[in-house]
Amino acid sequence: MAAEIQPQPQARKPCLLSKIDAFQEVVSTAVIIPKEDGVISVSEDRTIRVWLKRDSGQYWPSIYHTMPCRYSFLFFSLLLSPLPLFQEFVLSEDYNKMTPARTYQAHQGRVTVVLFVLEMEWLLSTGQDKNFTWHCSESGQQLGTYRTSAWVSGLQFDVETRHAFVGDQSGQVTILKLEQDSCSLVTTFKGHTGNVTALCWDPVTRVLFSGSSDHSIIMWDIGGRKGTAIELQGHNDKVQGLCYASHTRQLISCSSDGSIVIWNMDVTRQETPEWLDSDSCQKCEQPFFWNFKQMWDSKKIGLRQHHCRKCGQAVCGKCSSKRSTIPLMGFEFEVRVCDSCHESISDEDRAPTATFHDSKHSIVYMHYEPTTGNLLTSGTDKVIKVWKSTRSVCWGTAPVSQVVVKS
Repeated sequence: MAAEIQPQPQARKPCLLSKIDAFQEVVSTAVIIPKEDGVISVSEDRTIRVWLKRDSGQYWPSIYHTMPCRYSFLFFSLLLSPLPLFQEFVLSEDYNKMTPARTYQAHQGRVTVVLFVLEMEWLLSTGQDKNFTWHCSESGQQLGTYRTSAWVSGLQFDVETRHAFVGDQSGQVTILKLEQDSCSLVTTFKGHTGNVTALCWDPVTRVLFSGSSDHSIIMWDIGGRKGTAIELQGHNDKVQGLCYASHTRQLISCSSDGSIVIWNMDVTRQETPEWLDSDSCQKCEQPFFWNFKQMWDSKKIGLRQHHCRKCGQAVCGKCSSKRSTIPLMGFEFEVRVCDSCHESISDEDRAPTATFHDSKHSIVYMHYEPTTGNLLTSGTDKVIKVWKSTRSVCWGTAPVSQVVVKS
């Protein structure tokens, strides 16, 4: 049913602990059970399974439950479906029984994201009907709703300020202030050219991370109130998941090509400069191809415009023939820089701030369990992999108020 891989204690990269591969279809969502050596999975074959690790080292299902339609789940008890509803179940303490508790008729279209906030006893949900709603988990009553401009694909919540962070298919992130029965728009910001595919909020540093189909990650400094936005360029495909390990100050990201990137966020990062506009190269002053007057006056052929990723100046190809990594600006891959900036970048400046790892399967979902430092990935190969990714933290110190599910 499932194989156990013995860990390497001193490994600096994510170490594969176990694989679960007894699925007929792709696992759309899965989570590690806190304080238990177990996993809960929901797959496209309409089954919900609770896997517990036996003395043999293998994972075996203690619950095998079939639903009438496809679901994914939240926080061991909430199920999200392609229908305009999501469902709550209660698991027994021994994880051997699952009992239906409540069904939430929350949307007019397919439910896309559900988030459970334990401290508030709230259930936040979004759907393809472009409605964002929140319910009381105790009474099941709907408390409020908000209409978004596009259907939501990412959702996070800050308990202290009651701010909801909503990322949508247009690439925009919206901040809403929630009250018991109303909400107000705080602000919106947009930095991605593709749709938002993942959000991650760290309440300690008060930083929001957003991942996108444009392969990029942006770190938004919400708490600093300076509008700082740091780009992280380390993926070659759509970002599928984001998790922040606050005790090690590491951001973990994954993409659909199977890469897992662990970013060191305990460094002083720099914002990328805005690209400057110019009709001629800001280094050699040669005209760009649309600058007809200067081309005519100088009797020269216009050149194509490029931009230096370090200084943002508009330059021609001859003045920006060099490439370099700039890790503190988030560029872990080589990018175009002008010749003068290339000379100013030292070997120390090129020291990487992220490590790259191949999960060897195309990732569709990722979950991080901070109390153990374990990471779970599910892939299009119908396999769940459990990894030791970072150092664990003490029991009871990890925030477990929010667990999010996406369809």
